[in-house]
Amino acid sequence: MYKTKAYSAASATSPLASDTIPRRDPSEHDVQIEILYCGICHSDLHSVRNEWSNVMATVYPIVPGHEIVGRVTQVGSAVTKYKTGDLAGVGCMVESDGTCPHCQDGLEQFCSNLTLTFNSPDKHLGGVTYGGYSDSIVVDERFVLRVPTNLDLPGVAPLLCAGITTYSPLRHWGVTKGQKVGVVGLGGLGHMGVKFAHAFGAQVVVFTTSPNKTEDALRLGADEVVISRNTDEMQKQAGSFDFILDTVSAQHDINAYLNLLRPDGNITLVGAPEKPLEISAFNLLMGRRRLSGSNIGGIPETQEMLDFCGEHNITADVEVIPIQKVNEAYERLLKSDVKYRFCIDMASLKSE
Repeated sequence: MYKTKAYSAASATSPLASDTIPRRDPSEHDVQIEILYCGICHSDLHSVRNEWSNVMATVYPIVPGHEIVGRVTQVGSAVTKYKTGDLAGVGCMVESDGTCPHCQDGLEQFCSNLTLTFNSPDKHLGGVTYGGYSDSIVVDERFVLRVPTNLDLPGVAPLLCAGITTYSPLRHWGVTKGQKVGVVGLGGLGHMGVKFAHAFGAQVVVFTTSPNKTEDALRLGADEVVISRNTDEMQKQAGSFDFILDTVSAQHDINAYLNLLRPDGNITLVGAPEKPLEISAFNLLMGRRRLSGSNIGGIPETQEMLDFCGEHNITADVEVIPIQKVNEAYERLLKSDVKYRFCIDMASLKSE
C-alpha cells in the first residue's frame, strides 16, 4: 500500500478539500496510472452531497471522479496490454467478477458484482474505492482503456462517462446514415449525443428550452434546432423520428417526445429525473413505439467508442480548471454554467 494526494469530502455538507488516501501496490494484473486529467460528472456532485442515499448511500470520506485520463507508470508482471508511458483511461468501473454471463458478453456494467470507481466496496483494501480526484490510481488491466494519442486529453476525459453514456444507446439501437435522430437537452450528455449522431450520418435535431443554445447546437453538428416550449414547432415534427435520445434529468413531458416517433421508433432515456415520469399508454400503443433506458457501456464498447473518437477527432467541449476551483465548479454545475463539461488539470494537485 502507498499514499497519494487527493481531494475528498468529509460529509454531505463539507467542501472538497486536500487529503491523502491509500492505494494498493500493483499486483501482477494491475496497472498503475498517474492521473493527468479528470472530468467532473454530475454524479460526482450527487454522490458528494449524498443525494442518491436511497439507492447508493455515500460513505465518507469520498473521493469522486470516474472520467480519468493518465499515463501508465507501472505494470504488473502478468500485464500484456500496457507498458510504462502509455496513455490510458479509466471510466466508471474498476472491477467485476469476470465470470457471469454479462461479463462474458462484454457487458460488465450489468454485473451484479461490479465495483465502481468510487464509493463502492473495495475488495483489496477494505472500505470503499476512491476515484480520480487524486494523483494516481491502480486498476486491473481489464478495466484500463487505450486512449488515442491524436486527441486533446482534457476533452478525452468526459468520454469515459458522458461519451459512452450517449454512444452506447445510439450504437445499440442501430442509429445510422439516413435516419432522423432527436437529442433532448444540450448539456454534458446532450452535446456528446449530437456529435455522435452527426458522425453516424444521421439527420440530427436538437430539442431545447433555451433559444440561445441554437448557434451552439448547429456548431456541434445539429441540422435543426426545435424550441420544445413552442407547440407549433413540436407539432411539425410529429411522427418523424427513428430515434430520440433524452438526456434531461429534470421533470419534463415525455409524452411530447413519444408523439414525435415514427412507428417502431425508440426513445431512450439517459437522464434520470428524480420523480417518475407520467407516460400515456396510448402514446406507446398507437405507433408500436418503444421507451427504453441506457447507462454506460461495457469495456469492449467503451474501447470501440474511444477508437471511433480517435478516427473522427471527437472530444468533449471542456472548461479546464485547477482542482482548487472544484467547489466553485460544483456550484456552477448546479446552474448549468459550463459548456459543456468541467475537466480538472490534476497537475494542480501537486501544489497542495
